[in-house]
Amino acid sequence: MDHLHISIYVLGLLVLLALVFDFMNGFHDAANAIATVVSTGVLKPQTAVAMSALFNFVAIFTVGVHVASTVGKGTVDPAIVDQYVIFGALVGAIVWNIITWYYGIPSSSSHALIGGLVGAAVAKSGTGALVGGGLLKTVTWIILSPLLGFLLGSIVMLAVSWIFVRTPPRKVDTWFRRLQLVSAASYSLGHGGNDAQKTIGIIWMMLIFAGVSNAGDATPPLWVIISCYTAISLGTLFGGWRIVKTMGQKITKLKPVGGFCAESGGAITLFLASAIGVPVSTTHTITGAIVGVGSAQKASAVRWGVAGNIVWAWVFTIPASAFMSAIAWWIGTHVL
Repeated sequence: MDHLHISIYVLGLLVLLALVFDFMNGFHDAANAIATVVSTGVLKPQTAVAMSALFNFVAIFTVGVHVASTVGKGTVDPAIVDQYVIFGALVGAIVWNIITWYYGIPSSSSHALIGGLVGAAVAKSGTGALVGGGLLKTVTWIILSPLLGFLLGSIVMLAVSWIFVRTPPRKVDTWFRRLQLVSAASYSLGHGGNDAQKTIGIIWMMLIFAGVSNAGDATPPLWVIISCYTAISLGTLFGGWRIVKTMGQKITKLKPVGGFCAESGGAITLFLASAIGVPVSTTHTITGAIVGVGSAQKASAVRWGVAGNIVWAWVFTIPASAFMSAIAWWIGTHVL
């Protein structure tokens, strides 16, 4: 790798671009963390967003950097990474995020970034640049995370229904309005812990290429970790309101007890994924959990057409962002 080809200005520009992506990730995914707690009427949107942003940042103290390692070293061959690949990956992911945000489609920022890396790497060096094991793990969890969210959401819902079968509905509603504050905070903690690390992984990859960090380092520099958690928290604070309606009301109508069960199922899935170092989609996870909660009540409670449209957005995200990133990589080779 020839580190002389990257100037301090280009490195600074790419770090800034990565933090813009991170901010947009929070902005785009804020709805996932707060949709349930807002749609059940437990918190006002402004309060929910502030709480979610706070717990996004607090996640810095709760998880390691396993996901950052997967993104930084386990998706594409570090030997082919240069400023053009990083530029292509980030621009492709950002463009796809803007398109899906504009149309209110709850697609995955995480998989837009993975798709971006794949597209830019393949455009430069062909499919040989991909790390099969890491990508297989990520793709497997694209399928597993909504299924696990669905399963855990429905199990928690059935367990709660069984435990409180003789309790008056008004009392159950009062208890779960309070409990939903805990489940929403847990989900935001899981969201920050998994999602901020994806950008940490990208910047870490770039610093290794530039010779600023060593490939053998166990963790990225502290300033990278702090700046990424700050960026995603600020993104959440400014929130992606367009998606709240889809997530909170269009899939299934939620009561506080259902919101608690969906957030709990989603949070468990995210913590599990972060612990084993898999970059999962918070969008997939919470949608799966909401559908699980709805179907545990009765299958007709879920608007399967809306859920189906969201699934199409998931399927399309990696190839679409990869295509955009390949174009961005080509542009980057001419402008950087």
